[in-house]
Amino acid sequence: MNQSSPAPPTSPAGKSLWRLFLFGMSTYLAIVVMLAFLQRTLIYLPSRASRIDSQDAGLPLGRVHTLTLRTDDDLELRGWHLLPNGQSAADPAECDEQLALGRPVVLYFSGNAGHRAWRIEEFELLTQLGCDVFVFDYRGYGDNPGSPSEQRLAADATAVWRYATEERRIEPRRLILFGESLGGGVAVRLAAEQSAAGAAPGGLLLRATFSSLPDVAAYHYPWLPVRWLMVERYPSVERIPQVTCPILHLHGRRDTIIPIQLGRRLFDAAPPQSGGGIPKRFVELPAADHNDILAVAETEFRAAVGDFLQQLR
Repeated sequence: MNQSSPAPPTSPAGKSLWRLFLFGMSTYLAIVVMLAFLQRTLIYLPSRASRIDSQDAGLPLGRVHTLTLRTDDDLELRGWHLLPNGQSAADPAECDEQLALGRPVVLYFSGNAGHRAWRIEEFELLTQLGCDVFVFDYRGYGDNPGSPSEQRLAADATAVWRYATEERRIEPRRLILFGESLGGGVAVRLAAEQSAAGAAPGGLLLRATFSSLPDVAAYHYPWLPVRWLMVERYPSVERIPQVTCPILHLHGRRDTIIPIQLGRRLFDAAPPQSGGGIPKRFVELPAADHNDILAVAETEFRAAVGDFLQQLR
């Protein structure tokens, strides 16, 4: 005998409950479908600008120089080279002379919002610690063409690496990958790929980043099947075991966007020490949330990064 589905209730109260159930389910499914289709719009929050001038952003003439590179799909990406405090260069040739002095060079991979002019305070801290900084906006951010996705940002990161090592002839061991928030996912992937290729960077510096993007989404939306729906995944926890360079991870204990336990999960998956024997280090910033680290924990942040850079020299 065939079994049939239960018939809808026939009493007025039962019919009202049935309608309420169907309305709730249809609303839930509509939200799920909407979020599935709009996920990139929700993840990537670029600020656009026709032109980003370093002097308009308050950076001194001679210490910041515009950079451009070409990606494999022929997009031109623009960014900046910031020289350390006390250094300046008049033109690209003098910039190359400065780079030839052998200082560490930070390749900075930004979070999901804004553009490079939003992060000057952090760039300045790194330059005060004696680093050159290369920062390129991702495609679709700032004054760059294109639109972002996980695979496209990975391609941009590879183009930045190639630009630094091939066009500017900087040895991989001098390059420090800095990944902020979503940029941590970009930086971990690049570090893992270059480690596997035998050209590991000098270090991987992570700030307030995650184990994977679905982990973050599941934390904020536990009532949605985000682990099934997400196309953009950034599975850093699966990639970081391949990283052979020294690792420093800084994370605010009060982080409400990427909770510290997701940073810990990523850190726990990393090798205990680098190929050269430098132990990994996790620095918990007790007073810090996600976006206020330099405002409330600059001293601890500066000390930890300074110690890390000193270990690499």
